[in-house]
Amino acid sequence: MNPQSTDEIERLSPGECFELLGRATVGRLAVIVEDHPDIFPVNYVVDHGSIVFRTGTGTKFWNTMRHPCALEIDSFDAGTGKAWSVVARGQAHFIVDLREKAAADALHLDPWQPGSKSHYLRLTLDALTGRRFKATRPDIWNTPLWDARSELFH
Repeated sequence: MNPQSTDEIERLSPGECFELLGRATVGRLAVIVEDHPDIFPVNYVVDHGSIVFRTGTGTKFWNTMRHPCALEIDSFDAGTGKAWSVVARGQAHFIVDLREKAAADALHLDPWQPGSKSHYLRLTLDALTGRRFKATRPDIWNTPLWDARSELFH
């Protein structure tokens, strides 16, 4: 595999990053846990220039309250042969206002995972970056049905 030159990487504007964030519903939340990074899948909504998600009381909740965190999403566009990635960094804040919770619910912020997800958190952004690039091997973005990794999703 040849290393890509930086000329082939397209930096995305904040507006493009928000548009891509708004198209997705699941991201990976990076949190500092006991002095090391940990990653949790979360479903989220974009709301008023920030990211809102729900969680239960646990590792994710307590550590997002203590430390800055980041949310990352990515995908591949088969039509263009390009992959993209967006990273939002900031601090999560506990939402206590009932109107703010109702507004998030109106945006269809429903947890995928069963169990109590009664805590609403808003990730207020300090930085939002994204990039788009030509994939050298577009086939690796799709897991063939015969691939053993596909069994993990059934």
